[in-house]
Amino acid sequence: MTELAHVERDASGVTGWWRDAVIYEVYLRSFADGNGDGVGDLLGLRGRLRYLADLGVDAIWVTPFYPSPMADFGYDVADHRDVDPIFGTLADAKAVIDDAHRLGLRVIMDVVPNHTSDRHAWFRQAVAAGPGSPERERYVFREGRGELPPNDWESVFGGPAWTRLPDGQWYLHLFAPEQPDLNWEHPEVHADFAGVLRFWLDLGVDGFRVDVAHGMVKAEGLPDVGRPGHVQLIGGDVLPFFDQDGVHEIHRSWRAILDSYEGERIGVAEAWAPTPERLARYVRPDELHQAFNFHFLNTPWDAGRFRDAIDESLATTALVGAPATWVLSNHDVKRHVTRYGGGETGLRRARAAALLMLALPGSVYLYQGEELGLPEVSGLPEELLRDPQRLRAPDSGRDGCRVPIPWADLAPGFGFGFPWEESWLPIPGSWGPLSVGSQLRTPGSTLRLYRKALRIRRELGDLGSLTWLDAPDGTLAFTRGDLTCTVNMTGRPVEVPAPGEVVLASAEPSPLGARVLLEPDSTVWWR
Repeated sequence: MTELAHVERDASGVTGWWRDAVIYEVYLRSFADGNGDGVGDLLGLRGRLRYLADLGVDAIWVTPFYPSPMADFGYDVADHRDVDPIFGTLADAKAVIDDAHRLGLRVIMDVVPNHTSDRHAWFRQAVAAGPGSPERERYVFREGRGELPPNDWESVFGGPAWTRLPDGQWYLHLFAPEQPDLNWEHPEVHADFAGVLRFWLDLGVDGFRVDVAHGMVKAEGLPDVGRPGHVQLIGGDVLPFFDQDGVHEIHRSWRAILDSYEGERIGVAEAWAPTPERLARYVRPDELHQAFNFHFLNTPWDAGRFRDAIDESLATTALVGAPATWVLSNHDVKRHVTRYGGGETGLRRARAAALLMLALPGSVYLYQGEELGLPEVSGLPEELLRDPQRLRAPDSGRDGCRVPIPWADLAPGFGFGFPWEESWLPIPGSWGPLSVGSQLRTPGSTLRLYRKALRIRRELGDLGSLTWLDAPDGTLAFTRGDLTCTVNMTGRPVEVPAPGEVVLASAEPSPLGARVLLEPDSTVWWR
């Protein structure tokens, strides 16, 4: 029997664990290498589960480990019911799930429903069967407009969203050409993914992060967008290939499957929508449980902008009674230490942002390595870079945020795998002091700050809703229950009244009698 700790049930027996959970993203190939080939795997993750439990998170989200040619590092899935040998076996996956449960951790995995790999058996059959065949109906095949694609849609990774086969037909791929879009109007697609969900739920996973949850359904007739630059329009404009009403029928059917299992299994939407109201539709009571908060992630270091993002996030989710989610980094964006200015300034702001985020009502997502204060890595060897997003623009690649975790302070491997072995992307030689081992030994380190913050957050429990307090320009102050949070987002000390006893601080304030001096770019918790 699993022992999922830290859960409080209401009178109906429902836990609602996900409403305020802290969930840690494991980018698997860069987390820990257990077999010595330089690539992170399930064996490595299993060996580091205790670290995650000690960190104080409630669940882990693991990026795809399905069989894949790795054209998009696993988001091009060739078989949704197995494990790629580079990551291990199904037995390894089951062992990770069982060990995580014994440590009180839940396990969320990726499901990728918008597209498959071009090596998937279905797509191979479709290519071989030719135009007009039933096999092609599982994907989006169309005739072109003469020598031109069927419409003007653009790939998220650059160039047209259509590739032509030698027989003359074109197939749709909103991402890389190796990721053909499925046709969700076909009943076999619905049935197969229902089977995929049940396969992994039966194995014990606690939920799914739904990749491109706003995709799958396309506007009838596949109309042109009518203007270029489609990537820049995502999340702000109505587009015929994203956020169509039909996706919600899919999510409702998946919610029914999740609800049919014990233990409150959850669905998490990676969704972009043109308005907050449309984004809220993904987390209605009969759809998915959470949706990622990209607005908060993309907010620049400015007190007014952060307050607006927080207010909008809370108001949006309140429309449907769902919890807000908060995230600062993930495997698709530049690490926030670097986005906030880099160097000492970026780290100082990142530490402050962490305490701000962890004080907010709702659920928090942490990206591996942010608890170490890792920056974005630039200057990686060109021959090692394979991110298809770089096709759109050379400087838009995501490799710099995916450099492996330094576990020990011994170069070159830094404990990622075997002691002296280099990882699939090289770890900077300067990262020794940022390693887990080094930070555990260092008072005041970012890792120790995160561990303490997560422990206090759990001890405080549900603090209720947020109330803003008056605060000087460039600062924020709010209360939740008996906790007060103050944030100085200016580059200078700011004097404010002392609202109580310091519980935790990213940088200790200086006492001035009944007042205190908040350090630049700092957050303090008071009680």
